[in-house]
Amino acid sequence: MFNEILGLPAHPLIIHFAVVLTPLLAGVSAAHALVPRIRPHLGWAVVLLAVAAPAAVFAARQSGGALKEARFSQVEGELGQRIAEHQSFALPLLLTTASLGVASLLSVYLARTKTNVPAWVSTAVTAVTVVLAVAAGYYVFRAGDSGARAVWGL
Repeated sequence: MFNEILGLPAHPLIIHFAVVLTPLLAGVSAAHALVPRIRPHLGWAVVLLAVAAPAAVFAARQSGGALKEARFSQVEGELGQRIAEHQSFALPLLLTTASLGVASLLSVYLARTKTNVPAWVSTAVTAVTVVLAVAAGYYVFRAGDSGARAVWGL
């Protein structure tokens, strides 16, 4: 399923969704959490990105594993090390993006709920959302940078 798209390796095509959607989720969810006056305008975008970004990262991780197995399973040396480094960022990226998605959905829920929520809960959700946004941004950059270096030999 994650091997090819129209005869081309799927990973180079799928990663672009993860590379675009993850930073969007990080930025929009942090803005939603930190700037109360724009929350009504960003809620729908946060919800869509909270689902789409982790799905894109999951698909990128799966297609990367399939690409490695199909074409690079026997690679050693410097290229093998670069691929291993790139692959090492896949799980942390998936975990932080999925966690950010959950925290973002909780942030939207708390912003739209009519019940009284203790202030410390809202503060904690905001803090967790911002920390996870930074972490997801870091891991998407490291995964993308190491992947580019593996491919282009930079």
